[in-house]
Amino acid sequence: MTTGGWINMFLSVGFVTVLFVYCVTRVLRGPGAKQEHELGHVEPLDEEESETR
Repeated sequence: MTTGGWINMFLSVGFVTVLFVYCVTRVLRGPGAKQEHELGHVEPLDEEESETR
């Protein structure tokens, strides 16, 4: 394999490995790890309010 092939392979495998580790750590940490990206709580509409809209 040529030098360019080795570089391409290492970059590709390295990128996928880093992405995999990042995703696994995000899943294992759970939803409470970062609070700044939390969405606001949305209350469901009452049945009476939804009928009038």
